[in-house]
Amino acid sequence: MASEHTTQTQTVQQAAITSDSEAPWADLVVTIPNDRDHASVVALVECALVELTHEAVGAVFVSRQVGRSTRTQYVAGDDVGEQFQKRHFDDRLGWHETTVPRRTVRDELITQLMRSPSTPTERSGEGAASEPDTFVVKPVRELRTP
Repeated sequence: MASEHTTQTQTVQQAAITSDSEAPWADLVVTIPNDRDHASVVALVECALVELTHEAVGAVFVSRQVGRSTRTQYVAGDDVGEQFQKRHFDDRLGWHETTVPRRTVRDELITQLMRSPSTPTERSGEGAASEPDTFVVKPVRELRTP
């Protein structure tokens, strides 16, 4: 019994001192294009959705195209993970927020992460993106808002 208490205390203490960089979701970062197969992308998205539901984190997908960038953020809208707040920012159109079901978030993220690379024509020219598209999970306090 004493060993169970000690183990529980150590687990609680370890959880209390874990920083964001050591959090289970801290390594949920993907650049697009990537070499992941469909099953791997689905597993990553499911993992991200679980973290969004149980932690104060949001998923962010950033897309860069010639002269334009968009940012889509997903944050859990309820405690059971069935509704998510979707915040979409387009540098030409501004912010748009909506509530979407889990299935929609899942499908959108899978589609975004499975995208093929942009063609050189889409990436070239003035204002071309020097960075790849990215997907990351980060603390809600670090998300950009309108």
